[in-house]
Amino acid sequence: MDRPNKNVARGEATRSQLLTIATRMFAEHGYEDTSIEAVLREAGVSRGSLYHHFASKEALFEAVAEEVETSVGEQTLAAAAGADSPVAALRAGSLNWIRLAGDPVVQRILLIDAPSVLGWERWRAMEEQHALGGIKAILHVIAEQGKLRPELADTLAHVLLASVNEVALLVARAPDKEAAMKDGAAAIDELFQRLFA
Repeated sequence: MDRPNKNVARGEATRSQLLTIATRMFAEHGYEDTSIEAVLREAGVSRGSLYHHFASKEALFEAVAEEVETSVGEQTLAAAAGADSPVAALRAGSLNWIRLAGDPVVQRILLIDAPSVLGWERWRAMEEQHALGGIKAILHVIAEQGKLRPELADTLAHVLLASVNEVALLVARAPDKEAAMKDGAAAIDELFQRLFA
C-alpha cells in the first residue's frame, strides 16, 4: 500500500526538479536557447520522465511561468500587507511589482519570453488571473470609501494593471534598471496621487 505513495512522491520530486532547472535555464538563456536536451542532461532524467509531466517544451515553459507568476503574486501581496489604507496597499503592491521586474528571472520569463512563447492572450490571461482580481478588490474598497466611482472600479483595474505592467516592461528592458525603477516608482506615485487625491 506504501508503494503508490512513494511513486507519487518520486513523481512530484521529479516534476519539481525539472521546474527548478528549467526556471534557471530559461532565465539564463531564454526560451529559444534552452533545449529540452540540456534540461534533461542537468536533471539526469529520461525524456519519458519529462514528457510524463510536460507535453512539450512550451508546456514546461508555461508551468515555469505560472510558478514565477505565483511567486510574484505572493511577494506583491506580502508587500501590500502592512499598508494602512487600500490606496497605500495598491501603491505598495504596484511598486513591489516594478522592483520585481528588475529580477533577471522575472524579466526574462514573464516580461520578455512569456508574451511570445505563450501568445499574448494566454500571457494576458495569466496576468489577469494573478493580479487583476486583487486590484479589483482593492479598487472596490476604495470606491466604498468614496474615492472612486463604483461603476469604474473594474475598468480602472484593467487600466492600472496595464499601466503598471508597462512600467515593469520599461524597467525590464532599460539599460539603466536603477534609473528606470526610480522613474517608474515616481510615475506610479504621480498616477495614484492624481487618481485618489
